[in-house]
Amino acid sequence: MQLSDSPGARFRAAIEQERPLQVVGAINGYAARLAERGGFRALYLSGGGVSAASCGLPDLGVITVDDILTDLRRITAVTDLPVLVDIDTGFGNVLGVDRTVRSMQRAGAAAVHIEDQAAAKRCGHRQGKSLVDRAEMSERIAAAVRARTDPDFVIMARTDALAVEGTDSAISRARDYVAAGADMVFPEAVTELSQYRRFVEETGVPVLANLTEFGKTPLWPHEALTEAGVAIALYPLSAFRAMGLAAERVYRTIRDDGSQKNAIGTMQTREALYEVLDYQHYERLIDEGLDSEES
Repeated sequence: MQLSDSPGARFRAAIEQERPLQVVGAINGYAARLAERGGFRALYLSGGGVSAASCGLPDLGVITVDDILTDLRRITAVTDLPVLVDIDTGFGNVLGVDRTVRSMQRAGAAAVHIEDQAAAKRCGHRQGKSLVDRAEMSERIAAAVRARTDPDFVIMARTDALAVEGTDSAISRARDYVAAGADMVFPEAVTELSQYRRFVEETGVPVLANLTEFGKTPLWPHEALTEAGVAIALYPLSAFRAMGLAAERVYRTIRDDGSQKNAIGTMQTREALYEVLDYQHYERLIDEGLDSEES
């Protein structure tokens, strides 16, 4: 693959083509296909999503880099959309960060974000977060940059300092991370649009807004984010939350009614599923193979 057509290059191009770039979470290959059909230009693989959807575990730093790589490979195998990947704190010391970033590139990621929480991390919208000092986080960023084999691969620095140390410290940290080589900045748990404006103005790099539901950040409309100068609008687990509630209701219906009949109206049809999966294409490949064997 030429660097000009690398996943990182496609991610950077998408940011130029759409501001803010809407990036939606995809928890598996099928969700990635649905998002692509929906017209989105980039996808996101959430560490919390891998924890919950693939492992049935809370987002408390208990999954491994291999858990994320497994889901990432399944997604990049079925779509060419660039994928931003959550790599938590990098999975280890600077050598662990190096290995993680190299592995993400080999698996087809376009970008990663790495955060300044301590290794025993928490969800960014929960209490009790603990940060490493800015020097240690800068070392994580520098290690990630050194591990980059494609110059277009994006290293994004996430800071959780807003909720722990306040706006001024969070911006100061973000500037240090940019100086260490971060291409973009992800301030977590933002509560005011004015905070985004300051990050944009004072870091000089593209800024991501994490619009996760039921958290500390208001669900601002696209227009407001545009006015604040935000480059990327992230919707990390919106579809997953909807899938979870839908599944819970179907299970309850089957259990209570003894049949799924009353839930049929909430289900995707077999025909729609096959259309998303391009089922007939694969059937033709099988038929052509059988015809070739018979001849």
